[in-house]
Parts: sequence; C-alpha cells; structure tokens
Amino acid sequence: MCDTHHNHDIEPHKGLEHEGHDVEHKAWSRRSFIQALGIAGSGSMMLGSNLLSASAPSPLTAAIADAETDNILVLIRLNGGNDGLSTVIPIQQYDTYANARPNIYIPESKILKLTDDFGVPTYMNSLEPMWGEGQFKAVHGVGYENQSLSHFTGSDIYANTDLTTTGFDGLNTGWMGRHFEDCYPDYLINPPEAPAAIQIGSISNLVFQGEETNYAFVTNNIDQLEEIAQTGFFYDLDNSLFDSCMYGDQLRFLRGVANTTYEYAGKIHEAYMRGQNQVEYQDNGFARQLALLARLIKGNLGTKVYMISMGGFDTHGNQPLAHERLMSNLSIAINNFYEDLGFTEQDGQVLSMTFSEFGRRIFENGSNGTDHGKAAPTLFFGSGLNGSAFVGEHPSLDNPNGRGNLEYTMDFRDLYATVLAEWLCVPIPKVEQHLLDHPYNPVNLGFNCSGVEFPDIAYDDEPPTLPDTPPGEGMDPDPELANQIIHRPYYPTERNPHIYLEMPFAAHVDIQLYNILGQNVGTVFNEMMLEGSAEINIRERMRGSLSTGKYIYRIQVADQKMSKSVMIM
Repeated sequence: MCDTHHNHDIEPHKGLEHEGHDVEHKAWSRRSFIQALGIAGSGSMMLGSNLLSASAPSPLTAAIADAETDNILVLIRLNGGNDGLSTVIPIQQYDTYANARPNIYIPESKILKLTDDFGVPTYMNSLEPMWGEGQFKAVHGVGYENQSLSHFTGSDIYANTDLTTTGFDGLNTGWMGRHFEDCYPDYLINPPEAPAAIQIGSISNLVFQGEETNYAFVTNNIDQLEEIAQTGFFYDLDNSLFDSCMYGDQLRFLRGVANTTYEYAGKIHEAYMRGQNQVEYQDNGFARQLALLARLIKGNLGTKVYMISMGGFDTHGNQPLAHERLMSNLSIAINNFYEDLGFTEQDGQVLSMTFSEFGRRIFENGSNGTDHGKAAPTLFFGSGLNGSAFVGEHPSLDNPNGRGNLEYTMDFRDLYATVLAEWLCVPIPKVEQHLLDHPYNPVNLGFNCSGVEFPDIAYDDEPPTLPDTPPGEGMDPDPELANQIIHRPYYPTERNPHIYLEMPFAAHVDIQLYNILGQNVGTVFNEMMLEGSAEINIRERMRGSLSTGKYIYRIQVADQKMSKSVMIM
C-alpha cells in the first residue's frame, strides 16, 4: 500500500491509478478505510506477530456508565464443552446417572452433598466454604432450542445470541459488543481512562465484537497480559511508515487507535502496581489469570468486564482424570480469587459466571469419555449472589433423546439478560435490544438493579419453607377483617425501604425478615399495634447491616400470615 522507496528529490509521477487520490481522501470515511484494510469489526491490529485490540469510549458516556454501578463482571469460558453431569451431580437421579456411565461415574463416596438433591465432586471441595458463605449458585440445564453441537457454531451462538442461523452465517457481533456499542458510539475517537473490557485469549470469540470494532483490550494469552501489566510497554510503531504513504492521514488515524492501546498498557501497569495479591495462587494458567485480574481490580483499573478462559473440556477420552484436574484448578483458583478480593472488601463487587459452547451426553462413550451434548449448568460466584443455591429445574435423565442429550430447561439468554439488567444495571429495553429482541425473563440470582419483581425463584429441590412463628397475642381477628389488612413495601429514598401497614383492628403484629433462601435474618417488628396505619423503617428496626438484595417480609397477626418481597439497596 505504501511506497517507501521513491526518491524524495523528484516529484513522483501520478499515474492513472493516482488520478483520484485527492478525491479518495475526501470521500473515504475512517470506517471504509479500516474496512479496506481488512480489520473492520475487529478493532484489532497485528503489531509484530501479536494481536492487540484497543477500546475507546467517549469520556461522557464512560462517566455515565461509571455512575450506574461499580459492579464488575468476570466471564469464564470453559472451552471445549464442559460435562455438566461431572460438575453438578443429581443425587435424586443417581442410579440413572451411574448406570449410564459405568466406567466414569463419580462414586457416592466422592460426592460433596451441598443439598439433599445435588452435590459436586469432592475434588471441587474448595468451593464448599463459598457455598457456606452464600457465594455460589449453579443454574441447571442451560442451553437453547435446537442446540448446535459444533464447537465453532456453538461458541458463536453463545457469543452472538443469534439462534436464527447456523454455520458461518451467524451474526458477527456479540451481546457485550452490542452493549458497549450502544454505550460508546464514538468509541474509536475519544478514548476513556481504562479499557471497557479486557479479554485474555483471542481465538474464536465474538462476545465483545461490535459493528465498528472489538470493545475489549485483547491479548492472546496470560503471558502477554502479564508482560503489559508488569512493564507498561509492548510494541512501538515505526513513524516513518506513515510519512510517505499514499493514505497517510488515514494511517495516522489508525496509528492513533494503536496509541490508545499503548496508553491502556500504561493504565494497566499503573493499576497492577497499585494492587497486590494477598493470597498465594497455584502456578497454572487459569490461576494466573485470576491472580492478575484480582490485582487489577484491587488496583482500581476501572474496567467493568473481564473475560478469561480455560481449555481442555473436550473430554472425548480419559475424562475422569482430565475433568478432575480442570475443575480442581478452577475451584481452588475461584476460592483464592474471592478470598483475595475480600481483603479489600471488593468480593461483593465482582460477579463471575462460567459458560461453555455446549454440554456433554448422558452416556459415556467407548473411550472413558463423553461426546458433545446439549444442556449444562452455569456456575455463578461472588458475595453479590446473597446466598448459595441450585437454581432452576434439572433436566431429566430418564427420557433422553435418541442421542442421549440433556434437554435445556433454562435459556442462556435469560441469564445474560439478568446479568446485564440486574448486575450491570443496563435498562431493560436496551437489554432486549442487545439480545436481539429476546423478551426479558429475569432469573432471581440474588441481586436486583432494575427493581422488577422476579418470578418465584425455582429450585429443583423444594425451596426452604418459612418457619412458623409463635402465635400472635391480642384479639383473634375475624377472617373477613383479617383480609382487610393492607401492607406493601415502599421506598421514601432509594436506600431506605419501609413497610406500610394498615390495620383495621388492634392486634399483636409480628414481622420477620427472610432472605431468598428462606433463612430468617431478624425481627422487624414485634409488638402491639392499634387500629390505623404505620410506616415501619426496615433498616432502623433491624439495627444492623443488611446486604443488598431481595428479601421477604412476613407479617403474622394471630393465625393470619402475609408476605411480600422487598429490595434492600
């Protein structure tokens, strides 16, 4: 494209191919120039032999986004197709499970039972403390209709959420890319203080891809990002290449994009130096990724979304040893990560979720492995979950299709929507737009930003029932009068939830507060109340710190019990 060998003393002859040079410069947009270079829609450039991608939203929109939430999302890609039945073991279907896998099933003696209905292999026991502290949820049966069993198509669908096409015809933008594109319409012009997203591992993923660019700072591997974090330097560009080029002004724009990449390298280095790891991580690639993320988060880099990956989940053969190593490493590193963040009380600010291109079949194959299947669990980690649980309906093992697949019971797009709207605080109409008009159907994962009422939380095992409380004192109300008791939550200010209670008679009133798992967290009100109305300040009455999340209050008046949900912000 550039002639760098002409004689500067002689004005070069403009041949026919140069006649339209000036017109071209005026007519070409920056986008068309990048398209001609073959890098439109990637925002990435090859510097030396390494791929780097730059992100650059405008300062105004970045400030608006920053004001919405301080929450951070970590996407964990389990590359190859994770076997859900070796991750979450359905104890109530254990005989069917074991009979389908006579050589590779997890023995009952090696199952860590987290509830009566579900457990995880004991090699994932590093997650047991997180379960006890309310930092671990597993969502059953995640997938979609007519699920692809191709690594490439499956990966694309989980990234672009496009279920209308297959093969190489799918949409070339990702759900996060569309979100960032909406937030940052001038992404390539005015760079922000820090990358909007950071991705380790650049192969075959569209998650952050938009129409104009890729909205993540991408490195091929952890070695590359560690080098940037430790030194603040990566590669330089030879300015002389731009001086004599036919399209020098466009290339200077491109160089500006590259310089944004270098600026981000410096920002990453500064955050890395400010932060520090306060626990010792294992020496493996996945643990190193989380250790670096913890240090950048603790160094207040400002990046809201990270994506890391772990390969090796295509376990067609010798699955028991391979899966044990993978999930053991994952469990230990996740536990270390949140313990590390806990030192600076940032563990409640960071939500992590796994995803994989598909699950694996119920039946083992002839190589002590499993073949490509459909639905599989999605794992969530973080204090922001406000309680541990198995969420949703586990697929039945009794009537698989002809190929032995688990059919999905949870649309993966509903999880994406919940994370966008309720964790990252994206307006619901925008969420539906980013997910290609998929209707908003949130899943109650323990956090709420939009204020919507969730459908009843679904547990495959019976949800805990609210315990009985002592009978109320005072008069026994007439059933018709009892039905006239009015109560509702309201919020005089955003962070000050009240209960409005209107009594048609005098009676003893007992109000208990429960978390979404049915665990009693305290007494809000327990005294005689005269006929009339009252406004009960939940925080003032509890006199203690309540974690952000959804709760249930239950009012008991004699034998009459009433309950509603309330958000604690």
